[in-house]
Amino acid sequence: MTEVSSLTGRLLVATPALADPNFDRAVVLLLDHDDEGSLGVVLNRPTPVGVGDILESWAPLAGEPGVVFQGGPVSLDAALGLAVIPGDEGPLGWRRVYGAIGLVDLETPPELLAAALGSLRIFAGYAGWGPGQLEDELAEGAWFVVESEPGDVSSPRPEGLWREVLRRQRSELAMIATYPDDPSLN
Repeated sequence: MTEVSSLTGRLLVATPALADPNFDRAVVLLLDHDDEGSLGVVLNRPTPVGVGDILESWAPLAGEPGVVFQGGPVSLDAALGLAVIPGDEGPLGWRRVYGAIGLVDLETPPELLAAALGSLRIFAGYAGWGPGQLEDELAEGAWFVVESEPGDVSSPRPEGLWREVLRRQRSELAMIATYPDDPSLN
């Protein structure tokens, strides 16, 4: 198999042409990407379920909006915590993924992480790709790959994240942020 250049920590931004409704205007943070496959979470799919409804002890630490996000179509019954923790070293119960972004072990008592947390978001499920599957989608033009920023994980306006991420690009991608929700109405 050919070597895969890691995209861990980067964002996948769905192109307007992506037909899969699970990823319509999705912004996916890649948490792992290698020759065995890829795993990420959709950052802009809040659900109406409050964090306190499923993980009561973590609710006070969750950023606004304090709801669970649908991280993707895979394993919707499993919860995953992402937190931004500034500095070089993270506390027990947190594993760095990229930069200041890391995974939270939700079995850890929240008080062990509370003082260090910059932000926390809880996801139900994840997005996953088998070996070579994401590379095929990239070759087909289904995704734009862009740099992430720590604030993307905890955006207080997740419904606007797709446009926001595209708008900050220093290329023709910035123009795609103005793409209408329904181009047939133009």
